[in-house]
Amino acid sequence: MRRSASTLLTVLSLVFAARAQVSEPEDYRRSDYRAPTPATLSGATVLSTEDATALWRDEAAIFIDVLPRAPKPANLPQGTLWHPARRDAIPGSAWLVDTGYGDLAPETEAYFRQALARLTKGDRQHPLVFYCQRDCWMSWNAARRALALGYGSVAWYPDGTDGWAEDGLPLERHEPLHLAPADTQ
Repeated sequence: MRRSASTLLTVLSLVFAARAQVSEPEDYRRSDYRAPTPATLSGATVLSTEDATALWRDEAAIFIDVLPRAPKPANLPQGTLWHPARRDAIPGSAWLVDTGYGDLAPETEAYFRQALARLTKGDRQHPLVFYCQRDCWMSWNAARRALALGYGSVAWYPDGTDGWAEDGLPLERHEPLHLAPADTQ
């Protein structure tokens, strides 16, 4: 057990050292999304798992997962049954699929704007927490995008579902948020 604790501390110190060496880019990250992220996001609050847990337990923020969902492979033989990979995420959060890329198609950008407006009921000061997985730029990009849209209480949880699960916190099966036709007008 002592060796495991020592190994864990070594790994954690390497993760924190890597994150401390990454500086914030001037714009969105557009490639290599699974890589060490910066320790900061200008204009946003960076949350530890303890901070995120407190907000979640108090229902004080809207949690937004931005992990992309792999599309159905185009070359599957006809009649092949395909199921998308299961996503377990922080209970009660909204999954805004594919909204963490650096460049968004106009439809995806509109979906992001409309989903945030719906989730916050138009209150741009309502606290938002963006997450994905550890070492994933998708949540950093999405939080930055929310700031650019004028949301004033944006938080980024860089450890995402990895940190959440490591603390033994609950995860639940997650499906992407679909907007009703009235939400897209």
